Amino acid sequence: MLDYSLAHWIAFLTAAVLLNLSPGPDMAFILGHTLKSGTRTGFAALFGIWTGASLHVAMAAFGLSAILAASALAFSIVKWVGAIYLIWLGIQALRSKGDGGLVNAAKDVLPWSRVYRQGILVSLLNPKVAIFFLAFLPQFVVDAAGPTWLQLAVHGVLIIAVAAFIEPPLILAGGRLADLIKRKRSIGLWLDRGLGALLLALGVRLALTTR
Repeated sequence: MLDYSLAHWIAFLTAAVLLNLSPGPDMAFILGHTLKSGTRTGFAALFGIWTGASLHVAMAAFGLSAILAASALAFSIVKWVGAIYLIWLGIQALRSKGDGGLVNAAKDVLPWSRVYRQGILVSLLNPKVAIFFLAFLPQFVVDAAGPTWLQLAVHGVLIIAVAAFIEPPLILAGGRLADLIKRKRSIGLWLDRGLGALLLALGVRLALTTR
């Protein structure tokens, strides 16, 4: 069961590394929280994103993501909910005065549990991620290697496992930078402004996407 060639694993792991290095809403959310509030909040955001990605993998493995791919209405509903959520987070950050916006430069205004939940929603409410997994993972399904759902689940989990080697070092590096700048309110203010603008742009881009 699940017997693959070396060439299969080389191709898959190469693709997984490139995918995790690609910038997107998930990475922006993680690094934005890290730069403003340090590594602990960054890891809370990270685990939220990973949880959302795991749910996408489960949906792809059991065929639920096919609904988004097949139904224009379902895709539009999820897309607009996700876009509105990103824009709402962006507006919160833009309205910050540097001491109580989306995150806080001096202390954690948002509990880690809330940042974690936000991470889940940022990932889960992006229909492009669901459709990506549905389109990407089947490329690595091998006939007679094992049950299709199991192959999809294993490869999806491995994508997240690869992220575990790439994203935590970025958070640690961002945390060092946060330690240097978090004492200055003006820097915290502009970090909120930058994060807010980025989240707004990502929300608008998501709203304009089509299948």
